[in-house]
Amino acid sequence: MIIQGTETLTSLIHILSESLLTPVIILLVVSIIIVILSFGGLLNEFISRKPISSKNLEDLVRRVSFSANVDQMKDEIKNSNLFDYQKEVLLRIADNYDIGKDARKALAGELISAQETRLIKKTNKTDILVKVGPSLGLLGTLIPLGPGLAALGTGDIATLAQALTIAFDTTVTGLTVGAVSFLISKYKKQWYESELIDLETVAEAELETINKW
Repeated sequence: MIIQGTETLTSLIHILSESLLTPVIILLVVSIIIVILSFGGLLNEFISRKPISSKNLEDLVRRVSFSANVDQMKDEIKNSNLFDYQKEVLLRIADNYDIGKDARKALAGELISAQETRLIKKTNKTDILVKVGPSLGLLGTLIPLGPGLAALGTGDIATLAQALTIAFDTTVTGLTVGAVSFLISKYKKQWYESELIDLETVAEAELETINKW
């Protein structure tokens, strides 16, 4: 009785395992499409982005620090080589020059934190695929091996060859998805981290200058 129950459960698990192969392959195809689009976005961003140089950043900090009033400070920010979202944050801080020192500092921190969260979301998909891609590849490898080994026992070489082909193809695809996703996330995070440091640097100079008025 126990043996019969075990065989039933084993058969059920076998059926469920084999039924997962098609969804796994579909998810791998979707992952490839996402990676291709993300890689295209990375290249486009690399070509179009023009980050501020360290020398220009230094000059901007000095000009902001020596601003005589809020209008001059805002003009310096608007005419800088910063990205639009960086300018937006700095201009919002300048617009609140008339509130308390602690409140202004808290506002600046919140505005920068919001931008950090927005930038992190831009790498969410590839961050997920870094782990999901190889996992799908592993599933795509193991699932067809069961029927393949069973076919080997009966001398069905054609079925075994087909199973091994699926296994190898899904493995390569999953690892490729994970590797490319890792590179995309790595480069984007480096860019965004550098941008946030530049933003925080100018914001600090801006706050110090406003506090002097």
